[in-house]
Order: sequence, then structure tokens, then C-alpha cells
Amino acid sequence: MLKQNVIVIGTSAGGLKALGAMLSALPADIDAVFFIVQHLAADKPSILPQILTDVGSLPASHPADGEPIQTGRIYVAPPDYHLLVNQGLMRVVRGPQENRFRPAIDTLFRSAAHAYGTRVVGVILTGYLDDGTVGLQAIKKRGGVAIVQDPKEAEYPSMAKSALRYVKVDYCLPLAEIPDLLVRLSKEPAAKEEAYPMTKEIEIESKIAQQQMNTQEFLESVEAIGTRTTYTCPECNGTLWQIGKGEPLRFRCHTGHSFTANVFLAEQTQNLENALWSAVRAMEEKVTFSRQMAERMRNYNLTSAVKKYEDHAMNLDKEVSLIRDIILNGLATKRSIAAMEEDQPE
Repeated sequence: MLKQNVIVIGTSAGGLKALGAMLSALPADIDAVFFIVQHLAADKPSILPQILTDVGSLPASHPADGEPIQTGRIYVAPPDYHLLVNQGLMRVVRGPQENRFRPAIDTLFRSAAHAYGTRVVGVILTGYLDDGTVGLQAIKKRGGVAIVQDPKEAEYPSMAKSALRYVKVDYCLPLAEIPDLLVRLSKEPAAKEEAYPMTKEIEIESKIAQQQMNTQEFLESVEAIGTRTTYTCPECNGTLWQIGKGEPLRFRCHTGHSFTANVFLAEQTQNLENALWSAVRAMEEKVTFSRQMAERMRNYNLTSAVKKYEDHAMNLDKEVSLIRDIILNGLATKRSIAAMEEDQPE
């Protein structure tokens, strides 16, 4: 009898403490396998598997691409690689970032839902923004179980709040109560998969993560699940498709980058700020050069030319001040958007 013993966990800020507390409370004989994505810096080695091994009773490791899955183990996504779950084995790939992350929680959760359906238990812990929400939706569509840490006790509640807002969560619990629940669920039979058929979106987006389609197949697949927009990808400047009509609003580009609406807005804001700072730099160079030319004209007693260059430099200085004000107001706007996201109802 198949059991609910494929457990996927996603966390971000504050995750090390939460993972240690949760996994250290699990018994060594639990009949389950655990897959974890914690958002990590891409350019630094991770000692998370060693930490989790030391504090708990289950061995943890960064898996290799193609490594077989073994029950009673913890597999942690390595830095800058997506961790994907296939039937019986794992894929570790450097596919396109999702929601600016690699590894991404959505990618792991979606792959598990695709491979194991009703056997999957998805857990969202502390973290910023909303990575994991779309993946948890996929788990529910395939008949799995959705668990979310109570945002009232989460060190960073954004991810938990987003999941509660957009997913019909089965359990919202304090961290201390989740291990006992996982033990109980791992002993219960999984529902019949026939009642939760594979959706086109899960099928296609799982293939995208695997990066095994050619260009024509990719474009045809994205067209099948999305609607082409006038927006461009903030990562690669490619065309964006809106995926589905549900919430949260999300987009995917023709190379595979994926964004929920909040992350897309943040990326647009950052790119605009970068462009404005580039404009400030170019204009300040022009101010400096205009003043240098005014000084040269003064050496030749060309009064009219001196005035022309000095007036030009003065007008540019005023325009630079205006752009700086726009940037500073934009930074305030970003803080306001972040605050509004934190204040959203659960």
C-alpha cells in the first residue's frame, strides 16, 4: 500500500533554525524520504546537510544528478541548482531561475507532485516573498497534503501567509507540532491517483524544469498553457506568457524564467532603478565634460562658448537632481510595497 511518505519542504529566511528544530524531532525509523529547498547564496558552499545530520537522526546530503532515492534520508538542494524529483531518482540541474531563485521551492514541489501525486506532503516554513505557493497548489491538485507553519510564530511570515492566501491548506500548525503530524501522515495510505489526474500545466512546467525540450517544443508548450503578453522577462528580455488565469498571477518567459506578480513587480522596479542610475552616471559625465569645455573656451576668451557650456552643465545638474529624486521616491515605493505584502490578510 502506497503511503504519504514523500515529504518536500521549502524555506528561506530563518530556515536553518526552523529546519533544525523540526527535523531533530523526527524518529530514526520514520518510513519517509525528505527533500528540502532552502534559498542559498549561489556562490558559497553549503554545510546545511552536515548541520541537519548532526542535529537529527536521519542522514542528510546534497544529491548528485541521477542519484536513486532512498527512504529514511534527507536530500537538500545544492546551491545554484534546482532539485527535481522523478520516479525513483533525483535530477540536479541548473535550469532557469524561478522567482529569482535557484534552487526554487516551486520547482521541487511541482516535480514531486508530477512524480508521486497523492503520496506527496508539502511543507512551507519561514521565509520572504511567495516561493512555494504555486508548488503547493500543484501538490494539492495532485491529491497531496499541504502543511504551513503558523505565520504568527514564523520568523519571516511572508511565505506562509502567501500559501494560506492562495492554497487550500490542510494544516496550519506551530513548528513544534509538525514532526508528529509528519510521522502520522507517513503511516497513512495515499489516496488513489486516478481521482487527481495530471494537469497540463504541471506536466509542461515539469518538463521545462528538466530542460529536455527543443526550442519548438518549448514554445508550443508555453503557448498551450499561457497567453502571450506585451511584457518582457526582467532576466533575459524574452517574451513573457501569463500562465493560467488563477491566483497568484504569474508569468513565464520563452527561456523558462518564471515569476509571480509580486516578484515580477520587484524585478521591474529594480531594473528601472538600475536604468535611472545609469542615466545619472551618463549625465554627470556630461556635466563634468561640459565644465571642462567651458574652462577650455575661457582660456581662449570665447565668452559666448563659455556661457553655452556652463548653461548646459547647470541645466543637466538640475535634471540629474530630478532623476535622483525619482530614484529615492522609488526606493520608498519599494519599501511600501514590501510593507503591504507583509500586511496582507492570511
